[in-house]
Amino acid sequence: MAAVVVSNPPPAAPPAPTVVLQATTAFLPLWGWAALIGLLLAACVVAPVLALAVPAGSALHLSQYWVGLSGKILCYAMVALAMDLVWGYAGILSLGHGLFFALGGYAMGMYLNRAMTAASGTLPDFMQFMQWTQFPWYWAGTQHFAYALLLALAAPGLLAFVFGFFAFRSRIKGVYFSIITQALTYAAMLLFFRNETGFGGNNGLTDFKVLLGFPVGTAGMTVSLFVASSVALAAMFLFSRWLVRSKFGRVLTAIRDAESRVMFCGYDPLWFKLGVWTVSAMMCGLAGALYAPQVGIINPGEMSPANSIEIAIWTAIGGRGTLIGPIVGAVVVNVAKSWLTVAIPQVWLYLLGGLFIVVTLFAPYGIVGLARQWRARRG
Repeated sequence: MAAVVVSNPPPAAPPAPTVVLQATTAFLPLWGWAALIGLLLAACVVAPVLALAVPAGSALHLSQYWVGLSGKILCYAMVALAMDLVWGYAGILSLGHGLFFALGGYAMGMYLNRAMTAASGTLPDFMQFMQWTQFPWYWAGTQHFAYALLLALAAPGLLAFVFGFFAFRSRIKGVYFSIITQALTYAAMLLFFRNETGFGGNNGLTDFKVLLGFPVGTAGMTVSLFVASSVALAAMFLFSRWLVRSKFGRVLTAIRDAESRVMFCGYDPLWFKLGVWTVSAMMCGLAGALYAPQVGIINPGEMSPANSIEIAIWTAIGGRGTLIGPIVGAVVVNVAKSWLTVAIPQVWLYLLGGLFIVVTLFAPYGIVGLARQWRARRG
């Protein structure tokens, strides 16, 4: 009988490793969309009704003063959000964002002055004082609102691009970059203080009376500018959220944490830092353009280094690297400032400095960071 050889079956191949991809998070959680839509409805529907439709004697009436103050604070929140893009996500501490904010305000102020000139037929007072007979050449086109709005974006954007290109190409970073941006802001402030510059000198541009054919300073215009500021802030937040979640934003964060490793991976940090730096400056310019008609004046004081430092304080107090934190910080600090500068004006700056020190020492991630820690502890 022939022997039957039974061979062992070949060993089974090991199972292929299972690749588990990280689940993509939602652009905004449901509660985030609900909060955003709720705030927009409150700003665009409820506030106008309370300000314009409810009689002034009613307890529900929203006064023009509070609407105007809220609109101004929303402009500050836009600047804080712009600061968070460069400081919180790219690690670039700027002490010159007040300059970009002021340039946007001056661009819109030029349009508002031209509109006033068209109505009165005379040049602004400071030009008459200088015995000028016509607007300087660089005021050309500012009689058109669309051009002035474009200028409010282009002027700070172009300045940021040129300055940032040489600074980032030279690999200036850290405290040295902060000092240079502060010096740039201070130099621009001194330039704009000069009467012959053509921007009103010490007084700046003021006496705004007409915007798009409608009188400035009325309750309707105040509410309209508040609504425009609310929509602009919401749009900037959504754009910033998209930007930091994109590949561009992830590279920015990597540059913040380990720039040399990003270079070894084949990325050139120059263009990433320059891109977010320019975008941030343009966001500040738009905020300034909305700020000028609400306040009724734009002057070189907005370029002071102290203002730029205060922007960084808003961002730190709210929580940098969070997007929502700087908005919260700007609102909290400026609401407190509006009340304390009336109640106890002598100690306001001490309180602001003390608040910044306390946050730096005990809450390095700001108000939003504290809220997240509290939520995590509760599970």
